[in-house]
This record gives sequence, structure tokens and C-alpha cells, in this order.
Amino acid sequence: MDRTHRGSRGRQCGQGWVHLLTGDPKITSSTASGPESPAAKRAARAQALLQAGIEQGEAKDFPGATHSFRQVLDLNVNPADKLAWYNLGVIAQHDNRTADARAAYDHALKIDPYFESALYNKALLVESNHPDQAIAILRHIVGAEPKAATAHLHLGRALARKGRDKEAREAFGLAVRTDPSLLQFVPEEFRDAASAALTATQVGTTE
Repeated sequence: MDRTHRGSRGRQCGQGWVHLLTGDPKITSSTASGPESPAAKRAARAQALLQAGIEQGEAKDFPGATHSFRQVLDLNVNPADKLAWYNLGVIAQHDNRTADARAAYDHALKIDPYFESALYNKALLVESNHPDQAIAILRHIVGAEPKAATAHLHLGRALARKGRDKEAREAFGLAVRTDPSLLQFVPEEFRDAASAALTATQVGTTE
């Protein structure tokens, strides 16, 4: 799984920066012909630019970060390309440029359709206006990671928007059982049921 900078993550803003893992097999394979080969040099340059962009983003230098990530894309090296598109989406989402953010996440997902950080952030973008699409994405995420509490929370919200209250209650219950701190973010009309689900779990663990 991609290593995510959790400090940038919130209940609404989604996942934060994603770094390139050291020793990624795709990067390793590109350097198999030797560290001085053109492919290896491009991979090393892409990795350095990606890291520089993340550091600029963490310092709130978003123009500088955007420039660095665009330079990564010019090198055409994967998986750095995927992460550059994703991190460009994080910047756009931070700036409330919804269309640009969604386009960037879609570019990342064309490279890796199972990239969970991009799927999650895209689901947050479409949750209000396209709840059916958000439901499909979030069900995929919680299917792969049943303890993804915040994904369960947003799945419940999307289901509630569609009037699917029984399924929404189940999703909110799963969210708070995994992370009790999420109870405050459950919509008021579902909070009592979620609280009861949490209490039942706590009672069960003490018996």
C-alpha cells in the first residue's frame, strides 16, 4: 500500500501526499541495466522531483510543488507519473478546483485503477452530486480494507443521500465501531443508531 502523509488528511479533505516507496519494484526494474543507464537516470530524477514536490507542498508552496510534479510527468516514468498526477489532484482539491482535482485523479487511475488514495479522494469529490458513483468507489475501498473507518463514514453519507437509510446505518455503525472518534461526524438523524452500535461493541468486548 502507498505510504501516505497522514498529517494532511481530514474528514473532508481526503488523503494527503503520497510518496514513492523506496525500493519500489517498478523503479528497481528500470535501474536493472545499471545506475548510469538513461532509464535509471530518468527514474532517479523523477524520484527526486517527486520528493521535492511533496516537501514544497508540505511547506504550502503549491506553485513550486505543481512545477515539480509537472516535471515528473515530463519524464514519463511510472509509478512516479501516477503519484505526480495524484499529488496534483491533492493541490487542486486543496484549492477547491474540483474539476482539475477530479481530472488529475482520473489520470492517476488510468495508470493504476486500484490506487486507493486516488479512489478515496475522487469519491469525496463526487459524493454530493454523484452519490451512486461515490457509493461504488467506497464499496470497493471498504471491500479491500474493511477497517477503513473514514471510507465507511462517507459511504454512509452517500447512502443516506440516496435514501438508503438501512444501509447507511450499517455503514455508520461500522465506521464508529472501527474508530469511535468518528461518531461526531455521523449525521444527527443516524447518530443514535451509530452510538448504539458502538455501545454494543464495547459491551461485547468487556464480557
